[in-house]
Amino acid sequence: MNRSVITADISLLLVAFVWGTTFVLVQNAIAFLEPFSFNGVRFFMAAILLGGWLVINKKEQLKQLDKKLLVSGVIMGLFLFIGYAFQTIGLLYTTSSKAGFITGLSVVLVPVFSFMLLKMKPGFNAIIGVSIATAGLYLLTMTDKVSLNIGDAYVLICAVGFALHIIFTGKYSSKYPALLLTVIQVGTVAFLSVIFAFFTENWQQAFQAEVIFRTNVLTALIVTSLFATALAFFAQTAFQKYTTPTRVALIFAMEPVFAAAAGFMWANESLSFSALTGCLLIFAGMIFSEIPAKKTSFIFKKKAAS
Repeated sequence: MNRSVITADISLLLVAFVWGTTFVLVQNAIAFLEPFSFNGVRFFMAAILLGGWLVINKKEQLKQLDKKLLVSGVIMGLFLFIGYAFQTIGLLYTTSSKAGFITGLSVVLVPVFSFMLLKMKPGFNAIIGVSIATAGLYLLTMTDKVSLNIGDAYVLICAVGFALHIIFTGKYSSKYPALLLTVIQVGTVAFLSVIFAFFTENWQQAFQAEVIFRTNVLTALIVTSLFATALAFFAQTAFQKYTTPTRVALIFAMEPVFAAAAGFMWANESLSFSALTGCLLIFAGMIFSEIPAKKTSFIFKKKAAS
């Protein structure tokens, strides 16, 4: 495994860590500022930060802006928005545990879409790793009844959105400048979130000082816009070209593990034996996918021979 792949994997794992550990912050914030309004402000702030960085330090990238690059960034932003939007809608009808599991099914959908859209056949290690991680997701999140409802269908659309975002990030990240591509996709999510907030929420709250400057809301907006949005999506766009979409999905499957750990440490949430086992399985699935294929094939051949 070369240095670029190792750097990419570590960077993407840090992204999953940031997303997981900021989940509690977001939960606390959207109790006062509705989800689409929160995401509209969050992604708009991130777009301003990245756009300022682009204009000040990477102005030469603007010369590469054309219709193809713009469309590519909008496509990535559209699928990212679909992920966030349908997860939010689904949570109105289903439980957070089922939503967490179904969202995590993007780890299964990514190799399927990679094969269908990019003709990338997942390796043996990736298939085993995905299977182990999926079992872990089930144990970590599915603590209540398994009966299905309309909310679960919405969250499944969310999983498709996140999976396709990973796929198209892999497709476009090697063709265009990462910062410019990130500004466009983040700006797209901000624009669509504002539109949905205008039609479905009390969007005026975003302009009320007693709401926006509330400690929970302001802290969450600052932390998520800088770390969980601007830096996180720039890192994904910059580093995903060095690895495969399936590996990215497995790394991102660690997000609920980090979220569970953060909830345990900062929100006094308990972790059952089932949840702990699930965390270990997700981690094991990610590690298994990183083992060189030659080593695992040698191990299986040796066992078969014995």
